[in-house]
Amino acid sequence: MKFKKRILYAAIILLVLFIVNIFISTGFFRTIKNNFNGKIIAKINIAGAEDITISRIDSFAIVSSTKRNKIPNNEQEIGGLYFINLKDENFKPIHLTKNFKKPFAPHGISIFKKDSIYTIAAINHTKEGEFIEIFTLLKQELTHQKTLKNQSILSPNDIVLVNENQFYFTNDHKYHDGFMRLLEDYLGLEISNVVFFDGKNYKEVANGISYANGINFDKKRNLVFVASPRKFLVKVYQKNNDNSLAFIENIDCKTGVDNIEFDKNDNLWIGSHPNLLHFASYAKGNKETSPSEIIKINYKDKGDYTIEQIYMEDGKTMSGSTVAVPFDDLILTGNVMDKHFLILKTINKI
Repeated sequence: MKFKKRILYAAIILLVLFIVNIFISTGFFRTIKNNFNGKIIAKINIAGAEDITISRIDSFAIVSSTKRNKIPNNEQEIGGLYFINLKDENFKPIHLTKNFKKPFAPHGISIFKKDSIYTIAAINHTKEGEFIEIFTLLKQELTHQKTLKNQSILSPNDIVLVNENQFYFTNDHKYHDGFMRLLEDYLGLEISNVVFFDGKNYKEVANGISYANGINFDKKRNLVFVASPRKFLVKVYQKNNDNSLAFIENIDCKTGVDNIEFDKNDNLWIGSHPNLLHFASYAKGNKETSPSEIIKINYKDKGDYTIEQIYMEDGKTMSGSTVAVPFDDLILTGNVMDKHFLILKTINKI
């Protein structure tokens, strides 16, 4: 009997420790304090602007938008890509994909310029499956080139083009649903990955990641950065000549990092979720708001970096921040489900 009681007590202790670990590891006890040295200059009425990227050369932004709020499970989410001229202070969005006839709910996006033409790659979540859509953009005319489908495109989240034909993308889960999917989310199982597409073939180049999310490529330093929000990490990899990735280190960001963008000095700017449990409840419609955070990482070398909080708020102005893109003294910051995204203005140019 004493032995059975000991087993029972040990099981209870382990369960308590497990629950406490979930709360601690997801930022549940973190204090949220509004902080930003600047002001909001525009609210752009595009719903679910989950990812944003820019061309500094031609001064425009591409916005990935999908209406996710209050969509019934049996209906296809609807979204689009938008063009915004950053030199026009009206920031009027132009819908680029209004004539795209296929189901389209874009998530992560990437752009690459060759000569005068931009290639745009977009993750596309549909009820029929997961796809990667490839477009070309000339001035403000978008043309669909192809749809990519492969068993390696399992649960795609974000993508980064390294040229007009090749790219890396992240799968944020290994399992689509069921008990293992639940364990991935709450235990933070490190079983998601990064895949490279060479124009013909798909190859896993990194694994052992908990919820692989945002990804970006620093061409100058030949580094690939991958966000692991469930572990509050940015994972740093060296890109090898054969496009495989060599792990360098983890950056502990202490927040649920999402999409990764660069400023002109190659600092990383990341929209983040400081409380993942709160965000999960918000995403399911159980809470009205969710905190937002933007961080900047000045990465110099292995073990030599600084992390600066640029923006934090309780979610009443913008909930569930996912991306932050600096441009001069502006920051374009997107989110998961709000009806609009924000353009912030800082005191100094970035």
